[in-house]
Amino acid sequence: MDLQTTKIELAKLILDLENPSIVKKIVNLLKAEQTDFWDDLSKAEKEEIGLGIRQLNAGQSISLEDFLKKAS
Repeated sequence: MDLQTTKIELAKLILDLENPSIVKKIVNLLKAEQTDFWDDLSKAEKEEIGLGIRQLNAGQSISLEDFLKKAS
């Protein structure tokens, strides 16, 4: 069974639920499973991203083509 089929079946099961406490448990489970990648980054990675954003805001950017040339 593929992921899309499983998701459709899950949606059908949820739509048929009549018990609000079960619906609430499902919502809580799904919310608990959602993570923000930012929380998994190290302090150094967050600082690097911040630096990059500051550089972009200051107009210090290069084209993708120039970047790829430098990277290769």
